[in-house]
Amino acid sequence: MSEPPGKIDHHLFEEFIHNKCGRQRDEVLTGPRFGVDVSVIDLPGGMALALTSDPLSLIPSLGLQESAWMSVHLMANDMATTGYAPMYGQFVLNLPPSLSKKDFKTYWDYIHQFCKEIGVAITGGHTGFIEGQHSSIAGGGTLAAVLPKDRLLVSRLAEPGNILLVTKTCALSSAAILAMSYPETVKNRVGVEVYQQACESFYLTSSLPDALTAVQLNGDKAGVTAMHDVTEGGVLGAIYELCAASGNGAVVYNDRLPVAEAPAQICNVFDLDPRYCIGAGAMIISCKKEASADIITRLAGQHIPCVAVGELCEKRSGMILVDGDKRKELDYMKTDPYWTAFYKALKKGWK
Repeated sequence: MSEPPGKIDHHLFEEFIHNKCGRQRDEVLTGPRFGVDVSVIDLPGGMALALTSDPLSLIPSLGLQESAWMSVHLMANDMATTGYAPMYGQFVLNLPPSLSKKDFKTYWDYIHQFCKEIGVAITGGHTGFIEGQHSSIAGGGTLAAVLPKDRLLVSRLAEPGNILLVTKTCALSSAAILAMSYPETVKNRVGVEVYQQACESFYLTSSLPDALTAVQLNGDKAGVTAMHDVTEGGVLGAIYELCAASGNGAVVYNDRLPVAEAPAQICNVFDLDPRYCIGAGAMIISCKKEASADIITRLAGQHIPCVAVGELCEKRSGMILVDGDKRKELDYMKTDPYWTAFYKALKKGWK
């Protein structure tokens, strides 16, 4: 039986990967785990090497500039959860032979530009044209940074009693990509203004500003205990993953989850629940209760919306979603519904 598209689920990861990761080395402080954004390797002198990897996007229908932005910033979003920006990058490009030299130059020029803007030196990789490569995934990349070991954040540092914050909105990247991919449909269904709002939000899909603003880089992490960026599974999926990685439960209030007007309307067109859709650009932040108001204010000062949506609790209490007077276990979607909606619209011939 084939697996559904999207990231591997929690149970399959535990069964096939978790205990089969090559040689064990004592210097690996954080290795592969479900819900963990970065790996951390101990270095001499109180430093650590943080690493994260992700696929690279190449979607000509979306645009070469937009594809390069996603390739760089979706990886950078993972590194941002440490409270620091990435420093070094390795890129493996498996390109379709149909990609012209002109388009390749354009794509790579933007990769270079976006890396330079956030301080990433491209240190190597591999580039080739692969017959039969027709995927929107053009290979993979790894970002790295050498950081002070006692100052970087990882998922396991989240604690019971911490407040859960969410920046920006649910379904930020989903709504933007759907609007840009199916402009005529979106304009006809919800209007030009909503379409334009969604398109403009595409370049808000970096959560690096969110992370750096939240921690202030002042040495004490400003009350932030952990962060997790929002990818497949949406805001609720990211909260679930943060809880799983840190060994905590949570209470999340449905009516506090941020859903901006444009993502809400576009998700409605595609019959999607924005809470569970890919939401790159939003960040889940766990913080000490007394620090939450200052973090929200500091983010607002940089025009980054942020709200408290719940708090962490002991694992035995479970992960609970409160919706009015109803309480239920927080679901984890094995497959992000965005993928089904995207390809369903493609098969229908939506423009």
